Amino acid sequence: MYPKLIELGPLTIHTYGLMLVTAYLVAIAVTAHLAEKSGIARAYAWDLGFVVIISALIGAKLLMVVSELGTYLREPSLLLSIEFWRAGGVFYGGLLGAIAGSALYAWKNPRMPFWRMADAAAPAIALGQSIGRVGCFAAGCDYGSPSHVPWAVTFTSVYASERTGVPLNIPLHPAQLYESLATLVIFAFLLFLHRRKRFPGQVFVLYLITYGIARFILEFFRGDSDRGFVFAWVSTSQFVSLLIVPAGLILYWHLRRQRPDRRV
Repeated sequence: MYPKLIELGPLTIHTYGLMLVTAYLVAIAVTAHLAEKSGIARAYAWDLGFVVIISALIGAKLLMVVSELGTYLREPSLLLSIEFWRAGGVFYGGLLGAIAGSALYAWKNPRMPFWRMADAAAPAIALGQSIGRVGCFAAGCDYGSPSHVPWAVTFTSVYASERTGVPLNIPLHPAQLYESLATLVIFAFLLFLHRRKRFPGQVFVLYLITYGIARFILEFFRGDSDRGFVFAWVSTSQFVSLLIVPAGLILYWHLRRQRPDRRV
């Protein structure tokens, strides 16, 4: 675990921050490439990418507050704390924020084919997640539950523990790497599908379904209690998965009815 990548006097480059920036840039570049292959100008992808970054950051913070609403109501000053702004937030909040921002951008730019752009973005989102989770592992955030599997990891950085709360000297599931691998597989599947899709929106909706299923399962390996729980054993992200997967299936059926069995 290397939470600090480079230290040059007062300047510290954190591994997670660098990986997060890399994830955003790679995701936008892949989206632009796939969009161009679909007949969409690259400029749309880069402009939309900026909107997505801002809206995703806002959405991630909002869902983080909602998932721990009681804490923030008791101590509103936490909203102004350094820890609050350092925290990445909840991914699903970022995804929902990004979708809302994208819909607003599409409304302002009606010439952009929304579903074809969404299909171009879906594999890129999965790849960006895969890269970002490696940075998360380096920082120690979103850590796993105690485990004695042969590949369990033991964190030893006091600095990381102070920032993320990751327990030290205890073997844990490398939950961050589980998700990194899962989203890398989803990326490969969606990239393969992108060249063979039958209707606009198919790739994006399948991203929602496959990631929703994967995230629901992966949450059982998490050990960070601050991610929030809706019920005793259902985390915030699992609850959102339970909403997104059925919604994705309904949307898949609806979009397929619009243009059945046509490659686009």
